[in-house]
Parts: sequence; structure tokens; C-alpha cells
Amino acid sequence: MSLSDREPPPHTTDPAALFAGYLDYYRHAVDRKLRSLSDAELRTSRLPSGWSPLELLVHLVHMEQRWFRWGFLAEPVDRPWGDHAGQEPHGPWVVPDGVGLDELLQALHTGGSRTSDVLATHGLDEHGALGGRFTEDPPTLAWICFHVLQEYARHAGHLDISAELAGGMTGE
Repeated sequence: MSLSDREPPPHTTDPAALFAGYLDYYRHAVDRKLRSLSDAELRTSRLPSGWSPLELLVHLVHMEQRWFRWGFLAEPVDRPWGDHAGQEPHGPWVVPDGVGLDELLQALHTGGSRTSDVLATHGLDEHGALGGRFTEDPPTLAWICFHVLQEYARHAGHLDISAELAGGMTGE
């Protein structure tokens, strides 16, 4: 098990370091579970809700960039809702044609590096910039971190169910 596969050290007191560490921990847990599945299982849904593990990964990639890059930093993001059919916030998740696991995992970890940079250079009490995702009353970076962390934790748990049904890796 590599250091990035572990929770942050138990004596860590810096909240930004805890957020960065736990987000990295969940990204690696998702990576490990997805790599344990065949391409057919990555693209197949075993659940009544209909999403496939690869669709969940597309969602995580877009979700993180929506909150940190487009949201907090107000950077332009190509297709911020590109994980959803019709590029609308409530459409089902979709994987673009020709996109596979390796490309999406690279995007997941690249986005994670960018998030770590944001956490290292901004205070948790700072509010997101206006002009990207937010046109008024943007949340604090701390709120965004909690939101994104709960998304990762929840979806990593969802992935456990799908991976277990497919015979893949579950757990941490």
C-alpha cells in the first residue's frame, strides 16, 4: 500500500492538509476499485439506477473541477456539465465516445493535483470568485471541500456495491 492509499497521518491538525489528504485517499480508493474491473464491467451497470462504474468516474472528474476550478477559482471550464447527457445538471451520467479508464483516471488525478494546489494557496475562509459557477453569494473554500469530500465518500461506497457485484475489489 503506498502512502497515497492511506488516510492522512492521525496527528494532522491543519484542516487544509486534512482535506487534501482525504480527497487524495478517496481518489486512490476509486482508482484501485476501478482498475480491478474488466473493460466490460466498467461499462456495464449492475444497479437499478443504471450507472456504470466508468460513468461514475466521469462524474467524479467533472464534479471536482466544477467545484474547485469553475466554482472557487471562476476559471473557464470546457463543458462543466459534460458528465451529464445533454450537459445539464440533472441528466444521466455519460462517457464520451472513445474515452477509457486510463484517460479518465489521469484526468481524476490531474484534477486532484490542481485541488491540492488550491488548498495550499488559499485560505479555507475565502469565498469562491464570482464569474464562473457562481454569480452571487459563493460558498467558502471550506464548504466546497466538505461538499466534494462527501461526494467522494458517498460515490466510493456506491462503487463498492457495483464492484462487489462484478467480482472486483471493494473496501478502502
